[in-house]
Amino acid sequence: MPELTRRRALTTAAALAATASAVTLAAPAAPAAEHRHGAPDSFDEVYRGRRIQGRPSDGGGRHHEHGGGYAVFVDGVELHMMRNADGTWISVVSHYDPVPTPRAAARAAVDELQGAPLLPFPAN
Repeated sequence: MPELTRRRALTTAAALAATASAVTLAAPAAPAAEHRHGAPDSFDEVYRGRRIQGRPSDGGGRHHEHGGGYAVFVDGVELHMMRNADGTWISVVSHYDPVPTPRAAARAAVDELQGAPLLPFPAN
């Protein structure tokens, strides 16, 4: 086995530092619309003729909170949301298309509904 020299130690350290930098650069950045505690900003807008709203929520006393303390509504009906481990969001309407923010999830749901009303999701 080769002897550890100063040159090899510095080469190895440089390689490790480059790898760590590459991993940091490749990691997804947190969405800009999030506060320091990770909660997205509130929103209230009309998108394609539908009113979409989002705001932090206390969970309404539910035991199993998927939405991470955030509630989204389409025309006043709650859109069941879930935050993934990587920080993306999905809804019951667009479950297989993760998006970066709850606002994007609400817009994706409106697109998917194509004018149909959102029906309330039954609580367990």
